[in-house]
Amino acid sequence: MRIAWIGKKSPFCGNVTYSREITNALLDRGHEVSFLHFAQEESEPDNWPKFQEVSLPFLYKSQVYTIPTFKATKVLTESLREIKPDIVHASLTLSPLDFILPEICEQLNLPLIATFHTPFAGKGAKLISGTQLLAYQLYAPFLVNYDRVIVFSQIQRDLLGRMGVREEKVAVIPNGVDTSKYAPGSSQVKAEFQAERLFVYQGRIAPEKNVEPLLRAWKQSEMEADSKLLIVGDGPLKSSLQPFYGAEEGIIWLGFIADENRRIEILQGADVFILPSLVEGLSLSLLEAMACGLACLATDVGADGEVLEKGAGVVLNTKTVRSQLKTLLPLFQDHPELTTVLGQKARKRVLERYTLTDNITQLEQLYREVLLQRPLPLTHRL
Repeated sequence: MRIAWIGKKSPFCGNVTYSREITNALLDRGHEVSFLHFAQEESEPDNWPKFQEVSLPFLYKSQVYTIPTFKATKVLTESLREIKPDIVHASLTLSPLDFILPEICEQLNLPLIATFHTPFAGKGAKLISGTQLLAYQLYAPFLVNYDRVIVFSQIQRDLLGRMGVREEKVAVIPNGVDTSKYAPGSSQVKAEFQAERLFVYQGRIAPEKNVEPLLRAWKQSEMEADSKLLIVGDGPLKSSLQPFYGAEEGIIWLGFIADENRRIEILQGADVFILPSLVEGLSLSLLEAMACGLACLATDVGADGEVLEKGAGVVLNTKTVRSQLKTLLPLFQDHPELTTVLGQKARKRVLERYTLTDNITQLEQLYREVLLQRPLPLTHRL
């Protein structure tokens, strides 16, 4: 099948990882993939497949949203006309192009699928801020014009349903992890950081990630000198937090790590992964840590609580993150047998529900369904 994929290659975020992993896997299954993205002069990220690329011009892009130039619509339309894909799949980049893409594909008679990544608070809860709520309200009237919309959990599907997107339009396909790559393994990371017990946070250092309660809990817990907390990532709050939580408390700031093998090495050497977010979709970082056999603690937001339910990890309450972690951090420090058991359960959960292989199989099935409902003169079929 010939697929036109519209997504992101930078700056690094969950959307970027999603696009890289899915397109790699689709190519491995024998499909043709053309990748259309907002490009600029930049170093090539690791582990991207070799495919036909189309650069879409832009004025501004960040981890959150993108502003295209006026010319981008024309470039996109002409590129799709030239590529003649069997199907278009947009990993939505929170840009104005998301809203006009259905009109473009209708003109070209191309079936169109979207993956909607926007995070949310969780089960029956109000979204954590007006920003997320606005995104759902803004997108819902346009998502009805896509042939299908992929979300990561039934909770998200229900949320869109309450905003007018029909249930049959929305497919739940959870994120998936390459469990042969993300797996328990040997690592020298503990020796590198002179740690007996190693805790990890990986993600943006931004308000919605709620990192400060973790840092405060760590500091207040007075952890042992050979227990270390690695903070992997960058973001707008890093400069204001780092001066107050440093090496004297056993907190090591590693910044953004582009090398995937290095990130895997860190996970394989760690004991505990912590994600205290206020909003999420379905965290790939969490799934990667679980696949590597770490004991995982995450807040019950997005689909993260669903991932850890029934003993696959510890689910935190967003309102009491600091106090819960103040109790749990010393517990996990002093009882390695507990982290071992939780790590085994975490990997088992990923193998059961969240493998990349299953994700791609479900995606291929969805492509077939859409194509059968919109028969086209295809040059390539499964």
